[in-house]
Order: sequence, then C-alpha cells, then structure tokens
Amino acid sequence: MKVRKQHLPEKVCPVCQRPFAWRKKWERNWESVRYCSKRCAGLRAKQDKS
Repeated sequence: MKVRKQHLPEKVCPVCQRPFAWRKKWERNWESVRYCSKRCAGLRAKQDKS
C-alpha cells in the first residue's frame, strides 16, 4: 500500500521554523530526526558555540 505525500508525518525544524515531511532515508530513525537539512543542523551547532 502506498502512502500519499499529504499523509506523511511532518515535523517543524527548530532552526528555520519550516515544516518538513518524512523521507524514506529517515525510515529507521524518524524519531531522532530534528533538522530539515544538514545546513540547519550546522547552523544550530554554530549557534550553540556562540
């Protein structure tokens, strides 16, 4: 059974405040995914250092 895009789970990125949807590559660790991209994860790391 295929799931339509509009029915995928979503989260909000804490850095850019944009919603992002579940992706196949996150299938095993969706619970631990926090950022929408590597860019946002990197920006968060820079903010924590300051």
